[in-house]
Amino acid sequence: MGSRLADIVGTADDAGFSSIWVMDHHFQIPMVGPAERDMLEAYTALGYIAAHTSRAKLGVLCTGVTYRHPGILAKQVSTLDVLSGGRAWLGIGAAWFDREHHALGVPFPPLKERFERLEEAIQIILQMWSDDNGPYEGKHYQLVETLNSPQPLSKPRPPILIGGGGERKTLRLVARYADACNVFGDPTLVKGKLDVLRQHCQAEGRNYDEIEKTVLFPMNVGRDGSGADQLVQQLGMFSEAGVQTVLGPLISAEELKPLEVVGRDVIPKIADI
Repeated sequence: MGSRLADIVGTADDAGFSSIWVMDHHFQIPMVGPAERDMLEAYTALGYIAAHTSRAKLGVLCTGVTYRHPGILAKQVSTLDVLSGGRAWLGIGAAWFDREHHALGVPFPPLKERFERLEEAIQIILQMWSDDNGPYEGKHYQLVETLNSPQPLSKPRPPILIGGGGERKTLRLVARYADACNVFGDPTLVKGKLDVLRQHCQAEGRNYDEIEKTVLFPMNVGRDGSGADQLVQQLGMFSEAGVQTVLGPLISAEELKPLEVVGRDVIPKIADI
């Protein structure tokens, strides 16, 4: 498995993919397959991926706030950033997959509390990525010190992506804290989500253009690459809706050729849209 993963990410890196992301789950998720299907732990996998790539940014789409204490998560992303030469992103969200929580004994509080924890976690991580080593006192987390050494290489810090399209809470947190959003849906739905994000930015006094707009979208060029032009058209429609970056699984990436096709026939065509 390790050598195959190295082949996949190395091919993607060489093909020109701007970033490589993994899921943060401990069981396989229902929309992909049965829970028993292989699922690697996210940050261990990214450490391995970092060693087999040299250019692509690296992130988790998205870390569930419930899985790790925020102080430890800040250390994990800091370590990834240092060892990868400044290529780490923090992708984070409120978590949703209750089965793996209950199965592994991880607390799964109600949604309202998970969002409270998400905001506090981001505040803690931002403090740990600053010169402030002092305490943090929140409703759910209390830290006596926020010491973080070594600090990340990325300046001013690794960028933060908040995943999800919730219009009342998630997109408000994006406007308040994030460098990028990640929403999903067809271009019309996505455009509506971005319009809501713009409204939250106005309310927060945030420059909407500072936030990178990303969409979660499965990509498929076919095993023989015959779907490359169709994918270019699909990506163009998302661009017209205001999306700047598409993140998501590339179907049959493990066969390598689809990665090479995207690098040759898709990335050059969408570079300027």
